[in-house]
Order: sequence, then structure tokens, then C-alpha cells
Amino acid sequence: MIDVINLCKSYGKNNVLVDANLKVEDGDIFGLVGINGAGKSTLLRLLSGVMKADSGKILFDGEQVYENERVKKGIFFLPDDPYYTVNLTGGQQAEFYKNFYDFDDKVFSYYTQKFSLNPRKPIRNFSKGMKRQIFISLALACKPKYLFLDEAFDGLDPLARLEFKRGLIELQEQGSSVIIASHSLRELEDICDSFALIDGRTVKAYGRIDGELNKLSKYQLVFERNIERDELPFECIHFEKTGRVIKIVVRGDVEETRAKIEKLKPLIVDEIPMDFEDMFIYEVGERGYVK
Repeated sequence: MIDVINLCKSYGKNNVLVDANLKVEDGDIFGLVGINGAGKSTLLRLLSGVMKADSGKILFDGEQVYENERVKKGIFFLPDDPYYTVNLTGGQQAEFYKNFYDFDDKVFSYYTQKFSLNPRKPIRNFSKGMKRQIFISLALACKPKYLFLDEAFDGLDPLARLEFKRGLIELQEQGSSVIIASHSLRELEDICDSFALIDGRTVKAYGRIDGELNKLSKYQLVFERNIERDELPFECIHFEKTGRVIKIVVRGDVEETRAKIEKLKPLIVDEIPMDFEDMFIYEVGERGYVK
């Protein structure tokens, strides 16, 4: 298990993370979401032990990660723009990783063939998507206990994304934990068990995706007369009005919300399904990013 406790990190006077807290259970595929500049990449670097926190703790099964070689041996961090030398090939990078991981040549060969990659070619000659694919192939072949991915789906075509998600699920089935920072929320919803939303320099919410979605309900209502927001007997995290038609998003027990709506005697009640992307938009919208 990974425990993040009261984590703080700043760059000079710029506070990036303030009192961030979350837990990642063993064997979870965990989605890390937030707007640009929210601190997702910084959190991944802190989790990887690449950077030191200003204060707080990051514990892997009770052990600090920073300057802990034993813990770091189980971590593979794939940043958004991984470093490679000018003439380095995918095959040479694989040989390098064999010094640190229990590298599986069969897995590497499987994915390079699936992605139609030549591991003997210099990585610099690949397109953006192909570079992403070669490093994904390397990451999956390393079979780390903890795999951290920054914008993992960026540059991948739909077939490559599908193959990648299958690889992550297979890795999970072998006991690995995966944390993915991404703006591709629909992709995350497909494979993630849990999530954390970073907003306002901290972890605003985290938990099981299905559990958090069940706390939100979305409705389109039509009334005989105009209804104002302050007339509703519950707090809306989103309220949109067009004449006598309103759209609302409510946090709380669905049955209780429905009963309160019925007491208002609307002419029409349509419950609209919520997905992970909706949840992100409305949660962040509370702070004024989305109207």
C-alpha cells in the first residue's frame, strides 16, 4: 500500500502541493486527474523518489521512498517526455533495464511486434506515438511492483490504447499497482479502480470511481413555473437554467434526492447517467473553472 500523508511541495514561492493525502491499495489501477498545472507530474516524481518533499510522508508498506534503494527497486516511472541518448535503440534501452528489473524479453518482443516497432532502430527516428509505444513496451516488460505513468495515452492511436490497457490489466493481475496521470478521463474510467482529483494545490477527492459516481446524480427537470436555485431543498454542485427547464447535479443519497425532487412536483424528471468525465468537470467547476 502507498500512503501519502500531509504532503507539501513548493518551487520557490510557488506552492504546488499543500497537505495532500491519499492511499493507493495494492493491486489497484489508480487514476490521477486534475487541470494543467495542478501538480500531477510533481506528485508522480515525489512518489518515485525522484524529488524530496518539503514536508509530509510518502510510505510504501510503511517505508519512506526518498533515498530508499530497496523501495525504489520496485518502481518504474515513465514520464511524459522520457530521456534517451541520441543513438539509443529500444533494444539497447532494454539491455540497460535488465540491470535493475526482472526484464521479460518475451513481453518486450510481444509489444514491439504488436506496435510494429523495430527495436534495433534509434528511438530518435520514431514518431511521437512510436516513442510512447517503445517506452510502454519497455515498462510492461520490466514488470515492476509499482508502475507510474504520466500522460500515458498521449500520442497513441485507438488500437494502441486498447493494447496498452490490456497490458496494464495483465500487469495488475500479476500483483502490480499502477498510477496513471492523464487527461484521457474516458480511458481511465475503462481501467481504473480508484482515482484522486488534484485541485487547489491539494487532493480534493479520492476513492473508488464507482463509489464516488454513486454519490452524484444528474437531472433535467421541467416545471410549470420558473424555479430558482435557492428554492431547491438540497445543495447543487451544478445548476443550469433555460426558462422552465433546469439541469442540476446533486451530491448525496440518490433516493433522498429523488424524493425531494418529487415534492417539487415537476412536470418532467429525466435522470441523466453520470460518467467519470462528468464528475471531474462538475467537481472542478465548483471552483469556477467550469460554468
